[in-house]
Amino acid sequence: MIKIPKVLTQASHRKMVCLLLILVLLVVLDGVLTEYLIDGGGVWEANPLLEPLVGETGFMILKSVGALLVAFILWDVYRRYPKIATVTTWVGIAGYFAIVLWNTSLIFLN
Repeated sequence: MIKIPKVLTQASHRKMVCLLLILVLLVVLDGVLTEYLIDGGGVWEANPLLEPLVGETGFMILKSVGALLVAFILWDVYRRYPKIATVTTWVGIAGYFAIVLWNTSLIFLN
């Protein structure tokens, strides 16, 4: 059986770090936009677990710490299964990009 060596270059490490940073920033931006929109009225938090925390300090702390925790977990997965972690990170980025885009559109609609 032929073994294919796993070579993770520094460029691929940098790419993953950038992707994880983008994911964390999008999650935090989602929290900031949510706080702003809810303070303005007319909108609500769709996540029933986070809804009671909106407007509290704990909301942004939970969003930030949660995003960092996910980033560290994805980095750990990346070291063993780089393709799975990269695809998962891209899916997270796409999802949070859609949420941030939606929240941004609500600013202009209100």
